[in-house]
Amino acid sequence: MTHTHPLRVYYEDTDAGGIVYHANYLKFCERARSEWVRGLGIDQRALKAEQGLIIVVRRMEVDFLRPALYDDALTVTTELRSLGGARIDLAQAVLRGAETLFTASVTLVCVGPDGRALRLPDDLRAALQAP
Repeated sequence: MTHTHPLRVYYEDTDAGGIVYHANYLKFCERARSEWVRGLGIDQRALKAEQGLIIVVRRMEVDFLRPALYDDALTVTTELRSLGGARIDLAQAVLRGAETLFTASVTLVCVGPDGRALRLPDDLRAALQAP
């Protein structure tokens, strides 16, 4: 199942040439991941407050394929690739219509207050695997 998150490129997202600044693709992907998790019914604030767990980015591998421009309507897709004990592997892409502009392989890890990896709780795992 692929989650989609629409967004618009604003002037603040671009450089002087009207092209999206490279670091902003990471922000676009973060927003899309947050909305994906929220859409699954996972409350990240409650996870932290009640269980002391947070989900953090461990690794990203990105490819910049084409530039996004000021005022473009974009879609960020997020797809679950696999789940490990504490790990969540995702594929993300930024598209303008059918054209892929940016891709990312993202590894997330569930960690406790001390920053050490912890197993994904069963309820979180079930929500992530839900169709």
